[in-house]
Amino acid sequence: MSANLDLVRSIYAAWERGDFSHVEWADPEIEWVLVEGPSPGTWHSLVGMAECFREWFSVFEDVRIEADEFRELDDERVLVLVEGLGGRGKASGISLPNVKAAHVFHVREEKIIRFVAYRHRDRALADLGLEE
Repeated sequence: MSANLDLVRSIYAAWERGDFSHVEWADPEIEWVLVEGPSPGTWHSLVGMAECFREWFSVFEDVRIEADEFRELDDERVLVLVEGLGGRGKASGISLPNVKAAHVFHVREEKIIRFVAYRHRDRALADLGLEE
């Protein structure tokens, strides 16, 4: 297994437990992109990434992300097919729907320099020119 895959798997090991507190894997100038969803946008740097997380966690609690499959696309990119997002709305108590999402991690020098989250796996695969 490559170092890039190991790095991304370690991030998901924490996320699957609901631990989003570690950021040592992120480059200080990381680009954080949410392509779809209730708050799509792009954030820059660790400060921007933290802002995006704060926004998400201000609305949801008990958030967990479950990886289904990891694919090394090339020397710099790792695709993660996400089987489910766990959590519930703080105000409503409604559980997050189970979605088949995808995340693309861009890795350089053992740091994540860019993260792209897709709410719909098929859109990610189409953007990447891949099939399920």
